Amino acid sequence: MSRTRTALLAALALVAGASGTALAVAPGDVGLAAVPCTVDYKVQNQWDTGFTAAVTITNNSAAKSSWSLKWSYAGNQKVTSGWNAKISQSGTAVTAANESYNGSLGTGGSASFGFQGSYSGTNAVPTTFTLDGVTCNVDGGGPTDPGPTDPGTPGTRVDNPYAGAKVYVNPEWSANAAAEPGGSRISNQPTGVWLDRIAAINGTGGKMSLRAHLDEALKQKGSGELVVQLVIYDLPGRDCSALASNGELGPTEIDKYKTQYIDPIAAILADPKYASLRIVNTVELDSLPNLVTNVTPRPTATANCDTMKANGNYVKGVGYALNKLGDAANVYNYVDAGHHGWLGWDDNFSATVQTIKQAATAEGATVNDVQGFITNTANYSALKEQNFTINDSVNGKSVRESKWVDWNRYVDELSYAQAFRQEAVNQGFPSGVGMLIDTSRNGWGGTARPTGPGAMTDVDTYVNGGKIDRRIHVGNWCNQSGAGLGERPKASPAAGIDAYVWIKPPGESDGSSSAISNDEGKGFDRMCDPTYTGNPRNNNNLSGALPNAPLSGHWFSAQFQELMKNAYPAL
Repeated sequence: MSRTRTALLAALALVAGASGTALAVAPGDVGLAAVPCTVDYKVQNQWDTGFTAAVTITNNSAAKSSWSLKWSYAGNQKVTSGWNAKISQSGTAVTAANESYNGSLGTGGSASFGFQGSYSGTNAVPTTFTLDGVTCNVDGGGPTDPGPTDPGTPGTRVDNPYAGAKVYVNPEWSANAAAEPGGSRISNQPTGVWLDRIAAINGTGGKMSLRAHLDEALKQKGSGELVVQLVIYDLPGRDCSALASNGELGPTEIDKYKTQYIDPIAAILADPKYASLRIVNTVELDSLPNLVTNVTPRPTATANCDTMKANGNYVKGVGYALNKLGDAANVYNYVDAGHHGWLGWDDNFSATVQTIKQAATAEGATVNDVQGFITNTANYSALKEQNFTINDSVNGKSVRESKWVDWNRYVDELSYAQAFRQEAVNQGFPSGVGMLIDTSRNGWGGTARPTGPGAMTDVDTYVNGGKIDRRIHVGNWCNQSGAGLGERPKASPAAGIDAYVWIKPPGESDGSSSAISNDEGKGFDRMCDPTYTGNPRNNNNLSGALPNAPLSGHWFSAQFQELMKNAYPAL
């Protein structure tokens, strides 16, 4: 559980500061300008022996080129590691000083840092903070912040938003599904709501607006808990390695992304009307991993990805989104972590976590703005390969040497997601982070599903004969032939996994199989053309895509029917 403790210093408390005598007063007495600094100290996650906390300092005095914040604990709390500040502790006294890159603190400016700590007994929140010797007040918090004796109110952040909650059924997708022969079998399943362009916020082409979805969610909620799943997906130069998923914003339009896309969404999510909903944001699919795998000097590099790495707008955009969207206590951000067939190799895996952490500490964000990560979004990687493991060998050759695995460390999404979570914790993300796995199209059932391991003739025969993922190549991603619905959405299905989810609504196309003019900024990607013979990303294999596909996000009846036919577990 996360909790926020807010407190105010008594008015007219005179304190001696490093640069003279300062007056600290509570806001509302003579106005915020009289408060020299504010500190927001939030316990984000807490367990039996430890916790993580996020601290934000706001300086209302003269600009600073460096800063030092001090507080003392009432109990036996010990800081064990930190980020975005140099943190030291002597007894109960803690000092957090700026790093070289965040020492500048202008008037009205803020800086954030976080840390992990240990404790036993109680974990009382400090009540007094000094910034460069001047006592600060702690801000008044938001309408969902529990007070000192409040165990929590609607909207208080929990460890796993899916636990004990229903999940929002998008009526627009549900209607499309129900209109298909046999579709009523799954039309009551929850799916993601994609905000893939600015116009989607207010609704376009007769589609529901964000507020309309949230209002409908309140109706579906009833007296229990309900999760609403949103896809935040409109970065400048979006998905630089593909064309079908290109967006409306050019590579340099970061300010437009902030002010016309993220800010309006954040304002709606912060509306107290929606405080009782648990809102899950899956943040900017595909783009950050491209900065690892599809830039120079990689053979899969593209000029567009080189541009986005050089201008930093993916990192800035994701950081800004995490910071702004994470302000509301009932909002949970899960950052895209690709899938095992993209990032499972040694030179991709840890580097991707590093890149995500860079974004999660940019533009005012901290790692505590990240609830977790999501894998396999809109992809097809099997949840669990049951007929072979990464440790198997045939005639002295490791499974890793097979053409399908190709030296990857992981053979399926569950093992990859669990390992990714641990690597993120190792690199400084809170230990309570959780994973989501998109299982909307990774079932691979039907008559082609293997019933046991492949023959032990050689390692390729063994893997190809037993693998559940029936794609031609693990790099194929567009409207895959033979795919089926996967595990139905469920909470807490495995260790470290917050939920299996259907973020990609089954039946919505990945991209058109031929060029289609449109006003959505979506290009034509040959990986969606069933006649395409490939590129280095899929080792020059056929694309495996279905024919006659519409633009990405548009309803694709033939694919929906195939997904139902090949569902596993079967419908």
